[in-house]
Amino acid sequence: MSPEKPPVLIVLHQEHSTPGRVGLRLRERGYELDIRRPRFGDALPATLDNHAGAIVFGGPMSSNDDEDYIRREIDWMAVALDEQAPLLGICLGAQMLARQLGARVAPREDGLVEIGYYPLRATAAGQGLCAWPETVYQWHGEGFDLPAGGELLAEGDLYRNQAFRYGPSAFAFQFHIELTLAMMHRWTTHGEDRFVLPGAQPRERHMEGRAVYDAQTSHFLDGFLDLWLGLPRGDRATLEPVASA
Repeated sequence: MSPEKPPVLIVLHQEHSTPGRVGLRLRERGYELDIRRPRFGDALPATLDNHAGAIVFGGPMSSNDDEDYIRREIDWMAVALDEQAPLLGICLGAQMLARQLGARVAPREDGLVEIGYYPLRATAAGQGLCAWPETVYQWHGEGFDLPAGGELLAEGDLYRNQAFRYGPSAFAFQFHIELTLAMMHRWTTHGEDRFVLPGAQPRERHMEGRAVYDAQTSHFLDGFLDLWLGLPRGDRATLEPVASA
């Protein structure tokens, strides 16, 4: 009988948010989810020794907001970094990680946003890790500078910095890999007021884009999770690249 796997810490920012497809794929791999919502009073663990890793998801708030839970989450990321535990920030979570590492998070000066599907290009460093999607789903109006010591893994046209790695096991993705079709319907219904923002795509292009591009994201998610969950704990050697599919 194989030993029980430690759970993955899931940090969410809204009352009814879910980890979506990321949570489904983790459960398929035999991991339980330890879901915490610091915004609603949940504490974050003092150590990740009892977790396989931590994933901090997105939300409509900003990492620059002067809210206690925002500051606590950003500060808490030092736990994962100090322990070199697998850490992944998605959208808001990526921007929080950038801020923890001393980088700036801000909107574009011209106000352009990314809401819909936009091109993605893996850097040479990113190409050495796994196969990346060429077009990804976005929902943000701020971007992050690359932190000192960070390695850029993927870039875009409107917001150049789309993914980075810091150290052997911390990753940040500006784009969304977690969306199920049901989640996309909710986002494009409740957030339809944002489609008038400069650079945003209308709802029909979101649905068309998913039909064309979602298989790439699904494939990427599987490859990345296997890489991320396979990182050794403790005194890690430099992360070894895996062959692209």
